[in-house]
Amino acid sequence: MRVLVWQWGRRGAGPRFAAELARAFSAIPGTEALLSLSSTAELLAAPDRPPCDLKMRTYASLGGFAARVASTPLIVPGLARWLRSQRVDVALCAMPAPMDLAMGAALHWAGVPFAVVVHDADAHPGDAFPMQILLQRWLLQGSGGVFALSTHVADRLRQQRLTQGKPLLMAALPPFVYGPAPPQAGAHGGKLRLLSFGRLLPYKGLDLLADSLALLGPRADLEVRVVGSGPESPELDRLRALPGVTVENRWVPEGEVGALLAWSDALVLSHREASQSGVAATAIAARRWLVATRVGGLTEQLGNEPMALLCDPAPESIAGALRTLLERAADPPPCTENLQRAWAGVAGSMVDGLRTLAPSLARERAA
Repeated sequence: MRVLVWQWGRRGAGPRFAAELARAFSAIPGTEALLSLSSTAELLAAPDRPPCDLKMRTYASLGGFAARVASTPLIVPGLARWLRSQRVDVALCAMPAPMDLAMGAALHWAGVPFAVVVHDADAHPGDAFPMQILLQRWLLQGSGGVFALSTHVADRLRQQRLTQGKPLLMAALPPFVYGPAPPQAGAHGGKLRLLSFGRLLPYKGLDLLADSLALLGPRADLEVRVVGSGPESPELDRLRALPGVTVENRWVPEGEVGALLAWSDALVLSHREASQSGVAATAIAARRWLVATRVGGLTEQLGNEPMALLCDPAPESIAGALRTLLERAADPPPCTENLQRAWAGVAGSMVDGLRTLAPSLARERAA
């Protein structure tokens, strides 16, 4: 079976998730994966860049996006010819991005069924591209199946009636590796290094983090960095004013993520809502402690993680979890699941689901 995995985002975890899936698919006997990324994806400039079979020119601005949408009728026939020439049996959108409808149309032209991995069923407050959820819904309508990364997302898709008449399949978000293995948490021998990392948007609960750190009070054994990109806000100003806290409002390039994790001993996810968390998956791979709120899909994702401390989305509960973390952080990190085994398990179940989308593949498997 030849599977095309595509993800046309330029930055963030989407391209890496697609590349890891393609690698894991190709390790399954009888399965060969092709990968398509945006030609300007940060991952393609990284030292560990994956082989990419189709680099798609996307856009770099809202005006560029509009121009690419206008040229879709010219793009689709060429994509369809490429799909036929590569004998693609089935395709998978690893994470929806704005240009996906062009690929969806090309797949229909080429007679190739496809599925979509849904990370978020709803837009997060403050999302910079609110049209993305509408575009995702249009893509789902033309798909043959849907993978949800948490039961929280699956339930929302059912409520929105976006899976009627097509299989809704479950998957998971395995740990993400960025660069070489970092030193053990706490190996530096100094104060606990706590990191809040990711988009600096309202749903991340930055106000909860500021309140919980204020309750915790000044600590000589704690250093906090808040790193990510987003609009300036009163919450960020409050965090900057707290002793021992620094805020870096900037985009973190792909090549810097590993170093940022290596600096940290633990990560805090003070979310008010969440489908699941790519930051949490990255922290697990780096064997970092986690303090996370019980919201959305985080409970499901982290409930069995030995290095995760779950708490309520309230300042008192987060502060209590941070106190527990400060007491436990000096303990040796517990053993975690083999990363390759985690990706192999997810990839295997997804390949089984993809086979059901193509009648010829289903008949081949039955035989």
